[in-house]
Amino acid sequence: MPPGYKTLARAVAHGEPRRKAVPPISIALLCEKLHQPPALERLTSETGPPDAIKSHIFNKFRLSIILDARRGGAYTAPTQPAAQTHMRFTLIRSLVALAALFAALSVLSSAPTAAQAAREGVMFVSAVDREGEPVTGLGPEAFQIREDGIRREILRVSHATEPIDVAILVDNSAAARDDITFLRTSLSNFVARITTGNRVAVIALADRPTILVDYTDDTKRLSAAVGSLFAMSNSGMTLLDGIYETSRGLARRETPRAVIVPVFTDGIEFTNRYSKDVVKALQEQDVALHMVSIGQFYHSEEHSTRERSFLLDAGPRGSGGQRISLLSPHGLDDALQRLARELSSQYKVVYGRPESLITPERAEVSSARAGVTMRGARARGESGA
Repeated sequence: MPPGYKTLARAVAHGEPRRKAVPPISIALLCEKLHQPPALERLTSETGPPDAIKSHIFNKFRLSIILDARRGGAYTAPTQPAAQTHMRFTLIRSLVALAALFAALSVLSSAPTAAQAAREGVMFVSAVDREGEPVTGLGPEAFQIREDGIRREILRVSHATEPIDVAILVDNSAAARDDITFLRTSLSNFVARITTGNRVAVIALADRPTILVDYTDDTKRLSAAVGSLFAMSNSGMTLLDGIYETSRGLARRETPRAVIVPVFTDGIEFTNRYSKDVVKALQEQDVALHMVSIGQFYHSEEHSTRERSFLLDAGPRGSGGQRISLLSPHGLDDALQRLARELSSQYKVVYGRPESLITPERAEVSSARAGVTMRGARARGESGA
């Protein structure tokens, strides 16, 4: 080492002020010399500090020297115990390892659940006897489900408790003038029974579909809406438009079950739609159509009447619902109360579904028990729409 270096090194190591006898040298050259291992070893042996001094360039887990140039002061070398530094790095490595372990465990635990859900399908099924009353206490062996014609294995069956969105479409056209009193009374009783745990909307069909009450569980509002119905003179009915628009509107709602209940007469129908488009809208949203018709409904080749005639058959059959046909409004209250009991007694049927890149388009249910009729729709979202 050149003359004067050892003296300056001792001054740096022990915090002594620079002596005038030391020849002027460059700070960069001093730093370079201090960080060379041989110079550090000689510096350590000569100065004999309480702890070993090593450059942080060569040993990150021991003590480090930081040259701190202060105006009017000496160069200092702050240090910290090696044990504390080593403990800090060990703790950091342990925390990182634990975080990685928990992340891996969470992925592994969620993967089987997602895979299992993808291999299962759900249908909400009504089971009724010959009188239309619910049949209770059925097990998996009583149900038969087919997707696109392929039979599926029934895994488990339970009472359905998921909420239902119920859209009531009521005919208040001029043709319903003589039946409006029956409509008010029967629908008020139906609303009082079906609202518990569910949400109900009321939509009028005269001239154009009109929302009287949006989906709610407020029985008073619903009863007030149906109780104040009146027939609009010189108006026709828009049944197909009402069903189509209501189905599309349900796309914005995530309730697991949804049904549309049109109550209508055989008056004049106004529509430009086709029945096949209405049925497709029902199937895309997994909505069951339960139609309650009052009158005789003669067929005609006029577009609106013809398409309504097609829908009376294809709508309930293609959506997992039903058509309740009444010749007069006198039996309307009993029919709606029976429908309310049926919807409140549905089964939740879970079935096996093989892994596939394509979601089946249709699911159908039938009964394996004599004297029992079954109908239903997939849980909303099962079709992948």
